[in-house]
Amino acid sequence: MIAQSQVKWNQDALRALRVTRGFRLEDVDPRSTPGYDGDKHHGEVDLRAGLDQLAQYQERLYAASRGGTATDAVLLVLQAMDSAGKGGVIRHVVGGVDPQGIQLAAFKAPTEEELAHDFLWRIEKRLPGPGLIGVFDRSHYEDVLIGRVRGLAEPREIERRYGAIVDFERRLADHGTRIIKVMLHISPEEQGERLMDRLERPDKHWKYNPGDVDERARWGSYMDAYQTVLTRTSTDEAPWYVVPANRKWFARLAVQELLLETLEAIDPQWPKADFDVEHEKARLKATL
Repeated sequence: MIAQSQVKWNQDALRALRVTRGFRLEDVDPRSTPGYDGDKHHGEVDLRAGLDQLAQYQERLYAASRGGTATDAVLLVLQAMDSAGKGGVIRHVVGGVDPQGIQLAAFKAPTEEELAHDFLWRIEKRLPGPGLIGVFDRSHYEDVLIGRVRGLAEPREIERRYGAIVDFERRLADHGTRIIKVMLHISPEEQGERLMDRLERPDKHWKYNPGDVDERARWGSYMDAYQTVLTRTSTDEAPWYVVPANRKWFARLAVQELLLETLEAIDPQWPKADFDVEHEKARLKATL
């Protein structure tokens, strides 16, 4: 029996996080908690309950693939401005399941070898196999976000990449990968407070990057780039969800709910034994 959470999600409001025709990023309030009627306390309780559900679904997914009865995989793509909470989602949501069923990839600046190939080359190498939940901490979308804002590629090349991404993700979906793309949407004011907290606490200095302040000066350009990415690459096969992230507890809970919905849709089953169970019981009893 999979334990159920205590506060029910308003599924219509949760689905409103999905990017569809006419979506405008500026209409999303980073402080809001759409689809959830509980407060922080309820959210923390439900996050723990959801971890139990997630862990059991993940084990069934992993077992089904090893038993040869399923080829499904899940890919969670996390994109956000710095300090929006990607690490917290990974630690508090994905980190609660068996690590053998998780494949985490954190994409930093490309190496010389990676730059010698198409931008999707390094992404292909880190895709999750059947039975795994893959998590991209940043992703191929850096190449149409930072690439555009910093002018690291020509406009014609950026334009090509939008179509290449859609084709790439459609191919993944056709081969059994369920794709969940999440933008954690934080306000510039909240980001400023979080960055200041990192500076004021010695135990968080390691998280601080002086370049984050430089990127804040490009906030408007990044929001424009995100708007284009969201509207150009949100598809039925690989939808984008914009999750308000000023409240860390809500962002974690919302991502967990999206993962649970996806795994429930897959509904992985325990593989049947490929041996005679009763015969094996008898053999075992003979050794006791």
